[in-house]
Amino acid sequence: MSKSSRLTGFYKLEPAERIKALREFADLSEEEAAALSGGAGLAQEQANHMVENAVGVFGLPLGVATNFTINGRDYLVPMAIEEPSVVAGASFAARLVQDGGGFSTCSDEPVMIGQLQVLDARDPWAARFELLVAKERILALANAQDPVIVKLGGGARDLEVRVIEHSAVGAMLVLHLLYDTRDAMGANTVNTALEAVAPLVAEISGGRTLLRILSNLADHRLARAKGVVPSASLARAGFSGEQVARGIMEAWAFAAIDPYRAATHNKGIMNGVDAVVIATGNDWRAIEAGAHAFAARSGRYTSLSTWTVDAGGNLVGTLELPMAVGIVGGATRVHPTAKAALKLLGVKTARELAEVITAVGLAQNLAALRALASEGIQRGHMKLHARQVAIAAGAEGEMVDRVVQTMLEEKLVRLDKAEAILKRLKTQA
Repeated sequence: MSKSSRLTGFYKLEPAERIKALREFADLSEEEAAALSGGAGLAQEQANHMVENAVGVFGLPLGVATNFTINGRDYLVPMAIEEPSVVAGASFAARLVQDGGGFSTCSDEPVMIGQLQVLDARDPWAARFELLVAKERILALANAQDPVIVKLGGGARDLEVRVIEHSAVGAMLVLHLLYDTRDAMGANTVNTALEAVAPLVAEISGGRTLLRILSNLADHRLARAKGVVPSASLARAGFSGEQVARGIMEAWAFAAIDPYRAATHNKGIMNGVDAVVIATGNDWRAIEAGAHAFAARSGRYTSLSTWTVDAGGNLVGTLELPMAVGIVGGATRVHPTAKAALKLLGVKTARELAEVITAVGLAQNLAALRALASEGIQRGHMKLHARQVAIAAGAEGEMVDRVVQTMLEEKLVRLDKAEAILKRLKTQA
C-alpha cells in the first residue's frame, strides 16, 4: 500500500516526534534517523577528508516538505535551508497541486557536456570536419577510460564541434563531448575522459588543446515539472480563486519580460531547488550556475517557469531547467545526512531525483507568487522571521511565542524591539 505524504499536523509535532514519523514512512534505521536529526551527522574527522584546512562542521536547519505527489507517488522531501517560510511554502503549494492531481515530471537522459578548447588550428573549419570524421575513434578512446560506467549503460555518446571565429585571442574550436554519466553528477568522469582524448584531438586538428573541463550549462540534461491547481483551491479571505490565479499569471508575466523581476522570481525557485540539492549532498553551485545561464539562453534573462490559466480556469505552471545531480559519488557517498536524506526520498535514479527537485522548485515558485498576488509576501514570511529574531534576543520556551506575538501585534519585527519586549515580559513574570 502506498504511503501518503500528507502528514496532518506534522508542523505541530516536536522534532523527535517528526523523526519518528519519518522512520515509519521511509523505514529508516536508528543511525539514519540520528543523521537526519543532527545527533550523528557529519563528523569532524569525515569533514577533514572532504575539504582542505577543515576546522569543523557548519550546520543548517534540515526540514521536511510534505504533500508532494509526483507522477502518482508520494514523497517526503528533505530541505536544508536557513530561510524562514521556504519549507512551509513548498509544503502548502504542493498540497494545492495535489488538488489538481499532483505534479507530473519528465527529464532527459543524464548527458553532460565536456568542453575541449582547441587553439592555433591553421584551418579551423577543415579541422572541425576532420574531428567529426574521427568521431568514433574519439568516443572509443573516451569510453576506454571508464568501462564500468559503459557497462552500466553510460559513456560517451556523441561529439559536437563549434568554430568560434572571433575572440580576444583569435579563432578557436570548441569540442563538446556528450557523456552519459548515469546516476552520478559526473564531473570527474567527464574531465577524465577529456584529458584522455585531448592529445588525439590535437593531432587530428593540428591545433593546441588548452581547457578540458565540464560545462555546468547542462542543457542536454533538462528536468521538467508541471502542476495544475483548480481555481477554487486558490481562494482565500478577500480574494476569489479566479482573482488569485489571474494575479499569479500577471506576476509571472512581469518576470518573463523584466530581468530585474526575473532575478528575484528565479531566486524563489532556487530557494526550493537548492535546499533539496544541499540536503542530498549535491553541488548547488553548479545547479545555480546552470539554471541562471539557461534563463539567459535567448540573450535576455527571463523567468525559468511559466504560469497560465487554462480554459477551465485552472492555474497551470511549468518549470524546465538543467538538473545535473547524482545519487552516487561525491558527498552523496560519504555524508551521513545526505545518505539518510536520499533514503527518506526513496529515489532510485539520478533522473528521479532531478524530477523531484524540479517539482519542489515549481512548488516554491507557486507559494511565493500566491503570496505576492494576494496578501503580499511579508505577512507569512515575517511571522516566521519573527521567531528567529525572538530567539536571537534570548527568548526561550514559551517566551518565544509571547515575544513573536507582541512584535506582530505592534507590527515591528526588530532585534532591539524583541529585546525590549523580552525584558518587559520577564519583569512582569
